[in-house]
Amino acid sequence: MPNSSDEQLLRRDAIRQLLKRAPAGTQQSLVDELTEQGLIATQSSVSRDLKELGAIKTSRGYELPGADVSGDEELARVAEFLRSIRPAGPNLTVIKTAIGAAQRVALALDRSNWPEMIGNIGGDDTVFVASETAASQKILIAKIERARA
Repeated sequence: MPNSSDEQLLRRDAIRQLLKRAPAGTQQSLVDELTEQGLIATQSSVSRDLKELGAIKTSRGYELPGADVSGDEELARVAEFLRSIRPAGPNLTVIKTAIGAAQRVALALDRSNWPEMIGNIGGDDTVFVASETAASQKILIAKIERARA
């Protein structure tokens, strides 16, 4: 019988394969599919697995970020959560999001690998993004606005 570490690895691999095929609408749908495959899964274990895998929740459901996805596409996946984008001085941009979505947006920004962004911090409904220069900030804001369109 596999130990819990082996079960976790098998479950995460199965989740990865399921999400590569299509987004999962809910965590419970993943639990159901994993159970059908004979794996032990609960909502809480799937939630931990999704976090460990770096999955994000989009309008289509839970998805794994694509390695071949451009920064624009990465942010477009969470664009529906963006509410406003405003500069706060020459090096800080404040992004307001839907309640509870800031960390998803911050993660998408991190994965975009845009050189205009030094880093960001995501709270509940606000993301602070640091840029090295005012020019970088303007480019970054334009990119985010383009992803929203």
